[in-house]
Amino acid sequence: MGELQVPAYGAGALSDLLPAVLASLGVAGEPDVLGLPETRRAVVLLVDGLGAELLRRHADQAPFLSSVTARRLTAGFPATTVTSLSSLGTGLAPGEHGLTGYTSWVQEVDASVGWLGWTPVGGREDLRERLVPEQVQPRQTVFERAETAGVEVTVAAPAQFEGTGLTRAVLRGGRYRGAVTPGDAIAHAVTGSGLGSRSLVYCYTADLDLTGHVRGVDSDAWRAQLRLVDRFAEELAARLPAGTALHVTADHGMVDVPDGSKVDADDDENGLMAGVLALAGEPRARHVHAVPGAAAEVLARWRAALGDRMWVGTGADAVAAGLLGPVVTPAARARTGDVVAIATGDVAVVRREVEPFFSALLGQHGALTPDELFVPLLTA
Repeated sequence: MGELQVPAYGAGALSDLLPAVLASLGVAGEPDVLGLPETRRAVVLLVDGLGAELLRRHADQAPFLSSVTARRLTAGFPATTVTSLSSLGTGLAPGEHGLTGYTSWVQEVDASVGWLGWTPVGGREDLRERLVPEQVQPRQTVFERAETAGVEVTVAAPAQFEGTGLTRAVLRGGRYRGAVTPGDAIAHAVTGSGLGSRSLVYCYTADLDLTGHVRGVDSDAWRAQLRLVDRFAEELAARLPAGTALHVTADHGMVDVPDGSKVDADDDENGLMAGVLALAGEPRARHVHAVPGAAAEVLARWRAALGDRMWVGTGADAVAAGLLGPVVTPAARARTGDVVAIATGDVAVVRREVEPFFSALLGQHGALTPDELFVPLLTA
């Protein structure tokens, strides 16, 4: 595992952030490995796709964000929205919350599940009744813990995410204030930050991530969107009540992977799907589930085809190395796969027929390279 960066669970990972924020608000019993300053009011703004390395390279496009106190955190594995938001919202590493990627093969429904939509991959069935979100992730969220301690909690996030499976599983608790525009999100965050004697606001914006996926992070469109994000954060900070701590972070970074560097797993010439029961995860961090008795052959085949551009090992290797954290539940282990393939070079394993939109995206993430794994923690 020497070529891979293991996430810093318990020492500076995204899963450590909200417990530290609660500690800064005076909530007893919350671990604080980040040493955040004491406050009565805190706002956490998560900018989807704002990697620390990307921000460092484009500091001139984000003068406000680049002017405040900064440090780096790691996302978890894989470095992707589902897993990161789950770690943020629960304060748990992926091995405990069990949402192990953009998609996971789930034994209970005998299918790969896309957690963002809570639907089977390639299908539209709403799985919230068969996979009840509060049972998939039953641990108390950080927001629920905050409420129990008397902290007023507001979630200022896009209106379309209210009540989704992912929100119910890992971001439940507090008041959900659905935003219809960025300005609406700022208004909800400002209102929420003034409630009660102690308050916690979680604010989320996704436009930078979408721009990076479609246009790439090495594009004028991405730089223009970063300038808008910077202005958004500056406006939010200016309108918060005096004494409020604003913490800006992200769920992952991103790299550009052109079509010529993508490998189609369903191309028979590659042989990558031989002996494979299900292929989950995402293009730069694949969980490969083998049919019974075929795991060794699948491992050898993937290593032969991709070993110069990806770390390819067993699921047991990934767990033993701590990629999912110090504790791994049976459910999380079952979703990790018999074989794990993590990009170390310029590559993405796509499925152009099964995942056409996802496969066509220029910007990709999920692996453990610095551009994907490291996220900023900016405190104003």
